[in-house]
Amino acid sequence: MAPIKERKKHDMDITKTERKRWKEKKLLKSLEKHKKEKIPVQESEIPPKLKELSTVSIALPGSILENAQSPALRSYLAGQIARAACIYRVDEIIVFDDGLNPNARKSTISLTDGVTEIPHCCVQLARTLQYLECPQYLRKFFFPVHDDLQYAGLLNPLDAPHHLRQNDVFLFREGVVTTKPVKEGEGSIVNVGLLQDVHVDKLLTAGLRCTVELLPQNEGQKKQKGLVVPPSSPCRKRGVYWGYTVRIATSLSQVFSQSPYKKGYDLTIGTSDKGSPVKDFTCPRYRHLLVTFGGLQGLEAALESDDSLKVDEPQLLFDHYLNVAPNQASRIIRTEEAILITLARLQPLLNPKRDYIQTQTVD
Repeated sequence: MAPIKERKKHDMDITKTERKRWKEKKLLKSLEKHKKEKIPVQESEIPPKLKELSTVSIALPGSILENAQSPALRSYLAGQIARAACIYRVDEIIVFDDGLNPNARKSTISLTDGVTEIPHCCVQLARTLQYLECPQYLRKFFFPVHDDLQYAGLLNPLDAPHHLRQNDVFLFREGVVTTKPVKEGEGSIVNVGLLQDVHVDKLLTAGLRCTVELLPQNEGQKKQKGLVVPPSSPCRKRGVYWGYTVRIATSLSQVFSQSPYKKGYDLTIGTSDKGSPVKDFTCPRYRHLLVTFGGLQGLEAALESDDSLKVDEPQLLFDHYLNVAPNQASRIIRTEEAILITLARLQPLLNPKRDYIQTQTVD
């Protein structure tokens, strides 16, 4: 009886193999027919198109911190700027040196064009803005104890969409690459603020911040897996604001010349009480918008201290030079106030380009 059973099993295996070959042949014939007849692809088979992002950047001088009366108020001023940027979905904040106080305390920092000295107020403002943008569960990895952040823990939180709690459920999360060992060629382990770390597809340097797209977890699957994606992916795929980046410029001219976008800013706006009333402003179509604010002495002081700029008036630097509070009763509008007023006035007037593309490349 045993040989008969073995023969039947063998016959069944042959039948399964033939059936598999037959299915493969049928699939190949179907594909060839599809190519010859040029059958149109159904909409469900077309990958979803992704939005090409338009961005908003703001530039302001770090010297505004020098006008604060105490270290606590310096931190609070930075917190106001961070809150305004988050509320109005600002993508980039540029802190520049306007040369207002050449004798100010200096700090040595490393920028894209090398190591340089810059007023410490610029560094402190940039550091505080970065601290507030970082999700709370990641701050201990990126921000060691520092005098500039002495009062940062008392500031109002941004509560931005990427500041997720442990029990929040969302497709994307910010994380830090851990030092946990993995097998060669099997990616990295990332801490994304959950009880369980995520196993991602790429081998990354430990201590690096990254954006992770969480993959569905199958029943019985012990490890949570994910993909490392660009920080723009949450906005591209879900339309969710994902924080701002911070850049330091050693002068007003570097605000324009060191733009992270290949073609630079295609619409620039300067703000001043000497500008045109904002009610007369018609916003043209733009991809990357830059709005620049002056310090205590306005943009005139920044222009005068920058030898790279050959124009005499600051309005010649911008496409539009606007006065956002033409009927102001106060002699001076503080920069942190001007940012809130300007972004609020411009918000309903903005006219960003919203084309659709197949790739995820940013200009």
